[in-house]
Amino acid sequence: MAGVDEVGRGALAGPVSVGVAVVDAATRTAPAGLRDSKLLAPEAREALAPRLRRWAPAHAVGHASAGEVDALGIVRALRLAGRRALEQLAVVPDVVLLDGSHDWLSTPVPRGGARTDPWLVRTQVKADLRCAAVAAASVLAKTERDALLRDLGARDERYGWSGNKGYSAPDHLAALRRHGPCVQHRRSWRLPGCEPVPAAAAPEGEAAEEPGRGPAVAAALAELPVQAPAGRDRRPASGRMDGDLPAAVPAPSARKGP
Repeated sequence: MAGVDEVGRGALAGPVSVGVAVVDAATRTAPAGLRDSKLLAPEAREALAPRLRRWAPAHAVGHASAGEVDALGIVRALRLAGRRALEQLAVVPDVVLLDGSHDWLSTPVPRGGARTDPWLVRTQVKADLRCAAVAAASVLAKTERDALLRDLGARDERYGWSGNKGYSAPDHLAALRRHGPCVQHRRSWRLPGCEPVPAAAAPEGEAAEEPGRGPAVAAALAELPVQAPAGRDRRPASGRMDGDLPAAVPAPSARKGP
């Protein structure tokens, strides 16, 4: 079973990130002190992360950039980040448990159609408090995304990302009004100093609640591999973004889907 959780959904800048932690019947008790990342101090999260990577038989974190959030909308960007995380695993989980009540991970299928994903998705409200694998996924995603924002903040100190991690803290909002948005901001959102990108019609069968998506990203989302090639004996490279991805360009993958 894979526990899955996301972080960065409500941020104004930076990626949305999805963590995955896989457990099975042989997995021992989770490390002491594990709980949802929001309930842990930053120092506690950082101390737990390496222990969780040793504890979970398989784990990964995937990201979708701010440009991809703009092009796809937040729900499809979450799906893209989640698929990037799952694609890194050396195993294909039978069941994926999502925190919350909305399945944003499964590939949409027509009414009455059969699912196409190799795993079955289940949702559970407050799974990050009830399931150690989901809590571990939350911590892994949070610590990796925080590290990305600290790195971005060191390269561009105007917005205080090292401290606010891209969320709507007063210093971040003040910097947005002073400097305007940069490439790391979600320009389809209501940001000080930036008119949001107009929403376009959603594809048939999906809710029209998100901005339009570029065809390159839409194709990447549809074709991104989710099943590990047979015989792989090690985890591939991380699913983190390669530097500052331009808008609507998916993170590269050397593998093709089944």
